[in-house]
Amino acid sequence: MSRLAHWCFLHRRGVVAGWLLVLVVTVALSTGLGSKYNESASLPGTDAQAAVNLLTENFPQASGESDQIVIEATGGATVVSDSVRTPVSAALTKVAAIPGIASVVSPYSPQGAAQISKDGTIAFAGVNWKMKAADVTKADAQKLIDTAKAADGPHVRISLGGQSITNEESPGPGLSVAVGAIAALVILLIVFGGALFASLMPLVTAAVALVIGTSLIKLMSHVMDTPSVSSDLAVLIGLGVGIDYGLFIISRHRSAVRTGLSYEEAAAQAVNTSGRTVLFAGITVCVALLGQFALGIDYLYGLSAASALTVALTMAGSLTFLPAMLGFLGPKTLSRRERRAQAEKGPVSDDAAGFWLRWATFVQRYRVPVAACALALVVVIALPLFWMRLGSSGAANDPSGSTTRQAYTTLAKGFGPGYNGPFQLVTEVKSADDAQAFDNFLAAAAKTPGVASVTPATTSPNGKVALAILYPTTGPGSQRTVTLVSTIRDLAPEAEGPGHPPVHVGGVTPTNIDFSHVLGEKLPLFIAIVVILAFLLLVAVFRSVLIPLVAAVMNLLSVGAALGALNAVFTWGWGLSLLNVPVAGPVDAFIPVLLFSVLFGLSMDYEVYLVSRMQEEWHHRRHGTSHADEVAANHWSVTHGQAKTGRIVAAAAGIMILVFGSFLIGDDHVLQEFGFGLAFAVLVDALIIRGLIVPALMHLIGPANWAMPGRLSRIVPNLSVEVPREDAH
Repeated sequence: MSRLAHWCFLHRRGVVAGWLLVLVVTVALSTGLGSKYNESASLPGTDAQAAVNLLTENFPQASGESDQIVIEATGGATVVSDSVRTPVSAALTKVAAIPGIASVVSPYSPQGAAQISKDGTIAFAGVNWKMKAADVTKADAQKLIDTAKAADGPHVRISLGGQSITNEESPGPGLSVAVGAIAALVILLIVFGGALFASLMPLVTAAVALVIGTSLIKLMSHVMDTPSVSSDLAVLIGLGVGIDYGLFIISRHRSAVRTGLSYEEAAAQAVNTSGRTVLFAGITVCVALLGQFALGIDYLYGLSAASALTVALTMAGSLTFLPAMLGFLGPKTLSRRERRAQAEKGPVSDDAAGFWLRWATFVQRYRVPVAACALALVVVIALPLFWMRLGSSGAANDPSGSTTRQAYTTLAKGFGPGYNGPFQLVTEVKSADDAQAFDNFLAAAAKTPGVASVTPATTSPNGKVALAILYPTTGPGSQRTVTLVSTIRDLAPEAEGPGHPPVHVGGVTPTNIDFSHVLGEKLPLFIAIVVILAFLLLVAVFRSVLIPLVAAVMNLLSVGAALGALNAVFTWGWGLSLLNVPVAGPVDAFIPVLLFSVLFGLSMDYEVYLVSRMQEEWHHRRHGTSHADEVAANHWSVTHGQAKTGRIVAAAAGIMILVFGSFLIGDDHVLQEFGFGLAFAVLVDALIIRGLIVPALMHLIGPANWAMPGRLSRIVPNLSVEVPREDAH
C-alpha cells in the first residue's frame, strides 16, 4: 500500500489527469447513449408472475402499463355536465392518439360506465400503453400529462396516476445531495481545524467517483436490467462512504505531518494504515451488496451492482486520486494556524489525550455495566423489527402537490382507496365450461368481504385468456389488502370447481405482495451468506476469531436497531410529521435487503478503523510474558486505540448521519426510508456499539481478543491491516 501511495504522490499529474479523462469519457458516452432503466421485476414461481406471463403471451393490450386519468367535477357540476364532459372527451380523444397508447377506456363509454362515482362528481379513464412502465419514457409520460390536463378548467380538475406518471415526477436527490455535502463540509472544517483545502478533498474525491459512477450506471442499464432508483441510491451510498474514506486517510495524513514526517511519507503512512482500513471496509461493503444476487430476484441485481460499482470507485479514488491530490496540496493540508504552531513549537505527539481518552478510560473502568446497559438499549430499539410489515408505499406517500398523490386522494374519495390498487384476475379459457367456471368465480369473488366490485370478464383477441379487474375496499398499503389477495387465491378452486384452469391474481398490488413474500423467505439465506463472508474476511484481516465474531453479532444488532426504528416511524407513525413523511404504511419490500447490505458493510468501516488501531497498539505494547502483563497490554491497547480513533469515528458518523438524513428533506419516499434507516443505524453503530459495546466487550474478553488457533493460522491468508512500527510513525 505504501508503494502505491508513493507512486500516486510522485506521479500526481498523471493520476489526476487519468481520473479526469475517465470522467470526461464516461460522461460523454452516457450523455450520448442515454439510459435504459427497467423497473420491471420477474418473480418466477409466483402467482402474480403467472398472470403476467399469460397476459404477455395472449393479451398484450392488457399486459402493458396502465395509467388512470382522474376527473373531478367542481363548482356544483357533475362529470356528465356539458362543462365537464365536453373538454374531458376532447382531451381523451387526443390522449388516444398519442403514439404508444393502445387504448383509452372513457367513463362516457358503455365499457366504462362503472367508472363514475355514485354522486357523479368523480370519474376516471383507463389508459393502456402498448409497453411496460419501464419502456414509457419521461417524455411520453409528460405528453400524456399535458394532453390530459388540457381539460382542466373552472368546473373540472384533472390528475393522473400510474407507475409511468410516478417515474416522470420523480424529483431526484439533487437538493438532498447539496444539503448533505454542505453539512459534511462544515463538520470537516471543524475536524480539520479550519483547513479548507483538506476539508474539500473528501468531497472532491467523492464527487469525481460519483460522476463516473452515475455515468457508468446509465451505460450499465443498456446491458443489465437496472431500475432508475439505482442511480439515486448509489449517490446516497457513495456520498456517505466516499466522504468517510477521505476523512480516514486525510486525518491520518495530517496527524503524520504534525509529527514531523514529510508530506510524501505522511501520505504513504496514511494509505498504508487508514488506506488499508478503507480497502477492506470497501470490499466488505461490495461483498454485502453483491450478496443480493443470492436472492435470485432480478430487480435487485441492478440495484446491488450499481451501488457496489459506486462504492468500488469511491474506494479506488480514495486510494489513488486522494494521495495524488495531497501531493498538490503539500502544506495546505494544515490550516495557517496549525502551520504557524508547528513552525514555532515543532512536531507534536499523536498520543491519546483529552475527552476521548477520558471516554475510553470510563468504558474500561465500568466495562460490565456499560456493556450490559448499552446492549439492553440496542435490543429495545430493535424490538419493533418483529412486527415489521413489508409492502409497497405507493402513491399515498407521493408529495402532496404531485398529480399522482392528487389522483390517489381523489379516487379514494370517489370510489374508495381500493381503486388505487386493483387486482387482475386472469385464467386460461379452453372451453365454454371454463368460461362459465370463471364467471362463477367472479360472482363469488364479488360477494367476498373486502371486495368493492369486480368487472365482467374480457376475452383476449385469440380467445385463450379471460381477464377481469377486482377492486378491493382497502388501499394497496393495507394489511387487509394483503389478506384479501390470499383469500381470493384460495377461493378460486372452490368457486370454479375441479378440472378448470387456475385463476391467477396479478396486478401491481399482488405483485408487490408476492415480492415481499419472496424476499421474506430468502432473506435468512442472504443474511447468512453475507455474515459468513464478512466473518472470514475479518478473520484474515485481524488474525483473530473472537474479534470477527463480536463484529458480526454487533453488526446484526446495528441493522436490527435500524429496521426496528424504521418500522416504528414509517409503519407505526412515530414522529412522521417531524420527518417530512406524509402517511404511515408498510416498509417498501426491498428496503430491508438494501439496508442490511449497506449497513453491514458500513459498520465494518468503523469496526476495521477502530480495531485496527487497537491492534497496532497491541502489537507495539505487548512485551511481558505473564498473563497479567497481557491483560494490562490489552486494556492499554483497547483504551488508547479507542481514544485515538474516537474523534474521527464520531466525525465520520456525524457526516454520514447528516448526508443520509438530508434525504428526508426530499419527497421521494423510498429515499426517505433509506436515508432515515442509514442515518439512525450509523448513530446507533458509532455512538453505542463502537463507542461503548465493542470496547467494553474487548476489555472483558482480554488477550483472547488477539488469539488465533495455530492450525487455522496456517490456512488463513494474512491480510492484516497492522503495519510495522517504523511505518506507523
